[in-house]
Amino acid sequence: MNSQQQVIIEEVSLEEVKRGLADGSIALVDVREPNEWAEGHIAGAILNPLSTFDPAALPRIAGKRVVLQCRSGGRTQKALALAQAAGRDDVRAHFRGSMNGWLAAGEPVVKD
Repeated sequence: MNSQQQVIIEEVSLEEVKRGLADGSIALVDVREPNEWAEGHIAGAILNPLSTFDPAALPRIAGKRVVLQCRSGGRTQKALALAQAAGRDDVRAHFRGSMNGWLAAGEPVVKD
């Protein structure tokens, strides 16, 4: 991806995330920092903090859609740009509400 190319962003809703986690069709990647993760994260999510974001560490699992999430959605867009610049054209989706939306809906979190 060169600097002229637009970052492709597909928005995924809360219901789509819940359904995808339940049926195994989504690999949810949390790009918040480890201290935020420890305070509460979505069960089944994978941590890949934006400060040390590694596109190569993103899952490549046949049949699974990679969906990024953070606290409010801003960092996921930066991570999507990094992933796509690194050649991960399959990484396009972000959880529109991210953690704020998840918590506002009263969904459960895991704490470390």
